[in-house]
Amino acid sequence: MKHFNIAGPCHPQRHYMLPATQRLKEENISRLIETDSYFVVHAPRQTGKTTAMVALAKELTASGQYTSALVSMEVGAGFPQDIGAAEDAILSNWRKGLSYDLPKELQPPPWPEDKKGERISSALQAWAEASPRPLVLFLDEIDALQDDVLISILRQLRSGFRWRPNGFPAALALIGLRDVRDYKIKSGGSSRLGSPSPFNIAVRAITLRNFSAKETKQLLQQHTAETGQDFTAEALNHVWYLTQGQPWLINALAFVATEELAQDHSQSITVDIINKAKEILILRRQTHLDQLLDKLRQERVKHVIEPLLAGSVMDNVSTDDRDYVIDLGLVRRLQGGHIVVANPIYQEIIPRELASGTQDSLPMIQPSWLTADNKLDPNKLLASFISFWKQHGQPLLKSVPYHEIAPHLVMMAYLHRVVNGQGSIEREYAIGSRRIDLLIQYGDVQVAMELKVWRDGHKNPTQDGLPQLDRYLDGLELETGWLVIFDQRSGQPDISERVRTELTVSPKGRTVTLIYA
Repeated sequence: MKHFNIAGPCHPQRHYMLPATQRLKEENISRLIETDSYFVVHAPRQTGKTTAMVALAKELTASGQYTSALVSMEVGAGFPQDIGAAEDAILSNWRKGLSYDLPKELQPPPWPEDKKGERISSALQAWAEASPRPLVLFLDEIDALQDDVLISILRQLRSGFRWRPNGFPAALALIGLRDVRDYKIKSGGSSRLGSPSPFNIAVRAITLRNFSAKETKQLLQQHTAETGQDFTAEALNHVWYLTQGQPWLINALAFVATEELAQDHSQSITVDIINKAKEILILRRQTHLDQLLDKLRQERVKHVIEPLLAGSVMDNVSTDDRDYVIDLGLVRRLQGGHIVVANPIYQEIIPRELASGTQDSLPMIQPSWLTADNKLDPNKLLASFISFWKQHGQPLLKSVPYHEIAPHLVMMAYLHRVVNGQGSIEREYAIGSRRIDLLIQYGDVQVAMELKVWRDGHKNPTQDGLPQLDRYLDGLELETGWLVIFDQRSGQPDISERVRTELTVSPKGRTVTLIYA
C-alpha cells in the first residue's frame, strides 16, 4: 500500500505523488535541452528537486534521443580543500549509481586517468564521446561543495562547454538550493566565487515552485482513492493554509495524520487531527525542520528574521541576505515584493525555537491562571505574567539570541508554559509597524494581545498601538485585548520597579488592558 513520503526521493510504486516533472515542464525545460543549454534548477530543501530531475532523466533516456541521468556531487563535500580526493569520491559514486540507472550500452566507459582539477571534465568528455546519443546530465547537490573544490568543478564545466555536444554533455543542469550566481566560497561567507562567474555559461535559472492549493488537494485525495479514508473539505484547506504548498510539510502532516493519529481508515481526517499532526511535527523537530532551524544561528539569516519578527523595516538588510533566506525556504516574497515567513508552520516554529533556550531556563511556574474547572482566566493570567516579569524578566532578557525581539521571545516562552500543549499561540508579524500580534487560545477562551517595544529615539508606541490593536481585534471579532509595551529605553529603573498596568479605551471604544513592562 502506498504512503506519504517524508524521506528521500519519491517512487511512484510506493508513494503518493503528483506527476514528478509537471512543475519543470511549466518552465519549458524541454526547450533548454533541445537547444543544448546549461542551466540551474534551485529550490529549498525537500521541495521535490531530486524526484523531478530523476524522473526527467528517465523520460529523456526512454525517449531514445538522449543518454540522461542525475548524479550527485554531495560526496565531494567531505573534502573541501582536497580537489583530487573530492573528484575521486564523486566519480566513484557516479559509477555505482549509473550502473543501476542506465542500460549497459549507455553507461560511461572507464574514467580516464588525469591530474587533479581535471578529472571531472575528462570523465565527462570520455562519456560524451562514447555515448551513442547526446548526453544530458543533471548534477544534484552542487552547493554541498565548498571552497576550492566548488570553484574547480564549476570551472571544469565551463572549460568543457565549448566541446559539446560530441565532446561534453550537450545539456547540463546544476541542482541545488541557490542560483549559481550566489554560491559562496564558504557556507555563510560574504565573498562571491569571483568575477566572471565560474559558471557564466548558464542561460537560465529555474526555481521549482511549491504545490498549488489544487495540487495539494490532489495529492491528499490519492490516499482517499487508495484507502477510502477521506479528508474533510476543511482539513484539505487547512493543510494548504499551514504549509502554503511546501511539499515535505504536506506529506509530513498527512503521514502523521494517517499513519499515527487515524490509523482506522473509516475515520475521517479533520482539522483537529491536522492540528495535532502539526504539533507532533514541531515537537519532534524532524530532519527537515531541524535543518531549517539550524540556519537561524547564522548572522545572514538573523539579519532577515530578526526585523521580520520585530515588525521593523529591513532597510539595512542586504539584497543578498534577503535572497539567501528566501532560497533556504524560511521566508517568501509576495507579489508586491513584501517578505513574510514562508508558511504558518514555520511562523510558529521559528519563534518557538528562538525562545526554546529561554523556555528551558524558566523557573517552575504554578498554573494560577486556571479556574477551578481548568479554564483560562485572563485576569489571573495577567496577574501571573506581571509577577513573573517583575521577578524574572531582567535576567531572562539577556539569555535570548535575537536581542531586538528579546522581550517578545521571553513572553512567548512564558506563554508556551501557559498553554502547555492544551492550547495554542497564533502569531502575526507586521513589517514596518514594529509590532507582533499574538492570540492565545485555550479551550473556548481567547486572549489577544499586541506586543510593541519602546526604544530610545522613538515616541511612546501606545498612540499607534491602540488603533493597530483595534484592527487586530476586528479581524478576530473580539471585544477586548492587551497592549503590551516593553520599555527598552536606556536609563530606566529595574523592571521590577517600572511594570504597571492600566485600563484604557481604544479609538473604537473597546476597553483595553495596557501593560507597561
